Parts: sequence; C-alpha cells; structure tokens
Amino acid sequence: MQITLPTERLTDAALLAMLHAGASKAQAMGQPQCIVIVDPSAVELAVLRMVGARVLSLRSARAKAQTAASTGKPSDALPEAVRPAIASATDGAMTGLAGGLPIWRNGVLLGGIGIGSGTGAQDVEVAEAALAAIGASAAP
Repeated sequence: MQITLPTERLTDAALLAMLHAGASKAQAMGQPQCIVIVDPSAVELAVLRMVGARVLSLRSARAKAQTAASTGKPSDALPEAVRPAIASATDGAMTGLAGGLPIWRNGVLLGGIGIGSGTGAQDVEVAEAALAAIGASAAP
C-alpha cells in the first residue's frame, strides 16, 4: 500500500519571480495591483499590495487565487448561476470575478494567483505575466 505521494511546490524564488513580473507588468500599464499567490490548498504563499492599489482589492485578489487553485480553472470560469451561492457558502472565499488563474506547470497544479485593483482584463494580463515568469500556464 502506498501511503505517500510525491508533490511539487512553488519555491521562494518562483514566488518572488512571479511577484516581480506581475508588479512590473502592472507598473508598465500604470495600474497598481494587489497580487496574491496560494498553494493548491489555498494557503497564502505571497501577497503584494502595490502602492496605490485599492486596499479592498486584497480581498478579491485572495478570493480569485483561492478559486483558481480550488477549481484548477480561471476564476471567471465559475458558472454564473452558482456564483452567489458559492460565494455565500464559502464566506466570500470563492468568486467568479476575472483575474484569478490556476498555476499549472508540467501537468501539475501548483496553486493559484489572484490579481485585483484593475479591470478584469488588466488583472488577467498581470496574472499571465506572473505565470510566464516561471514557465507556467493557466491550463494543464
């Protein structure tokens, strides 16, 4: 009987690279952002609120990251019909807002990243830049 499984985790260097790439992209577009990175269990690994980013966007960025990590899909893939019920059932820990992406690398789900403070399209663009920094993608 096998009682353990091998796992892959994001390193501190990967987290820093993602934060740097995301913040650089946000700065280049002139939109300060909140960036939250979680592991596959939705435990926070890294958080950055850029100067000028909306403070309450930390909450939405966290929920976006948790949603992406939990589902393995972008946060806005959450079906429209279940969004209110899931948000209520999870005390706001899950959301259907755009800006949360799962972190897939070599077919392994490493967690999720959530971006908040810009438009949905800006948030996704920053998240994609962060994923690219470590050779990850939003799909397996």
